[in-house]
Amino acid sequence: MEIKEYVALRKNAIKAQVETLSRKPCLSIITVGHDPASEAYVRGKKKDAAEVGIEAKQTWFPEDITEQTLLDTIRAQNNDPSIDGILVQLPVPKSISVEHINATIDPKKDVDGFTPTSHFRPCTPRGIIDYLTAEGFPFRGANAVVVGRSEIVGKPMAKLLLEKDCNVVQLHSKTKEEDRRFYFAHADLIVSAIGKMHLWDNSYSYRPSAWLVDVGITRGEDGHLHGDFVPGLPVAKQTPVPGGVGLLTRLALLENLMEAVSHR
Repeated sequence: MEIKEYVALRKNAIKAQVETLSRKPCLSIITVGHDPASEAYVRGKKKDAAEVGIEAKQTWFPEDITEQTLLDTIRAQNNDPSIDGILVQLPVPKSISVEHINATIDPKKDVDGFTPTSHFRPCTPRGIIDYLTAEGFPFRGANAVVVGRSEIVGKPMAKLLLEKDCNVVQLHSKTKEEDRRFYFAHADLIVSAIGKMHLWDNSYSYRPSAWLVDVGITRGEDGHLHGDFVPGLPVAKQTPVPGGVGLLTRLALLENLMEAVSHR
């Protein structure tokens, strides 16, 4: 099943679930400043929420907001029973500590899943795992390669794959090229979260049965979005960019929010 079709089916299921509730679930989105990419992401999240009947409440602050004011807002929303999930859209100004933000959000409302104590899986890894599961990927004993070691995607992705009984190798900027080529050639699944346009091409060997999950997004000189992998590689399945993992990430946010509602 293509990702767009899968996401549409899951959204319909969430919408049906929301319709059975006594009140609308509420997602709080806190933003600081006017970052164009962030504003686009927020528009997408609000659109998704509206489609399934979830209220998305945005709180905007100017860039000169103090960290204390932001943290006080988060604490107030932690204690607000009408708010089910809270996310702070990154980036924030350097004067504000992301670590302090993550430490302040109630783990039961941390629907982004960024903190170690969060009750939820991070959205991008969760979205990928859920989709692969729905598509019947054989996790147990599979050789999985994760390229990237960020706290948001790379590290939690590797952890979730280990929990699914994969043999996991995590590659990064210090990995030797010959080792990278070896691991790619023996992988059943490659998840790349680098953000460099067409970094992986036909010069690498892939198993014909391999699945490639492209998390990287780069805007090329042509004005279009591109992934880490060259399109059309000779493999069993390759997620597209755009219209791929981004949709799964946004879906996972809705799934996490519904979990938050069900556990209240």
